[in-house]
Amino acid sequence: MSAINPTEVSDVLGGFRHQKDKAGAGNNELGKNEFMELMIAQLKNQNPLEPQDNGEFISQLAQFSSLEEMQGVARSVDDLGSQFRSTQALQASAMVGRTVLAPSQIGILGNEGEITGTIQVPASTGGLRVSIESQNGERVRQIDLGASQAGIASFQWDGTDGNGNALPPGPYRIVAEGSYPGGTEQLATMVSANVDSVSLGQGGKVTLNLSGMGSIALSDVEQIN
Repeated sequence: MSAINPTEVSDVLGGFRHQKDKAGAGNNELGKNEFMELMIAQLKNQNPLEPQDNGEFISQLAQFSSLEEMQGVARSVDDLGSQFRSTQALQASAMVGRTVLAPSQIGILGNEGEITGTIQVPASTGGLRVSIESQNGERVRQIDLGASQAGIASFQWDGTDGNGNALPPGPYRIVAEGSYPGGTEQLATMVSANVDSVSLGQGGKVTLNLSGMGSIALSDVEQIN
């Protein structure tokens, strides 16, 4: 009967430490080869009167295999995440200077002299209209769109008041309303806006900085022109 030899286990551990000292402080992982050396040394030097149970040995191997697979999956996920963020940044940068359709009640009248957008009509209405208000709340123009079916209705304002006079550039409030049997209901609007710049936040979240309208998440954009 062979005697237990703890010296060999100590030698394996000592060799492992020596290799790590040579590799430097930046590498502290127990690799596959070192794990197998320690496992073999454990088996060779176990107490013959109380040998290791086969199930326990297999469980140790399974745990190591699972750990190794999980580390590989984690590295793959990190690589995919980096590639995804790089792709998002590239796509987002291409949106600068373009026009998007975003949920807002504020439209910016620019040098082109018009504001365009859409209205979300929840149910058919006999009277759909859009009111344009100045910054001080004064209504400067009302556009009657007539009857409309449920869905999306487009509107366009040419930047003039009711008498055809051109109004100065700047922000204007868009108020869309529909006439229903129960009364007048205010409806949600989407307004066209220019993308001045793009911000890429934590986790790859893309934020569009719109001209005169502040920031909006890319996920909230309805349409890119």
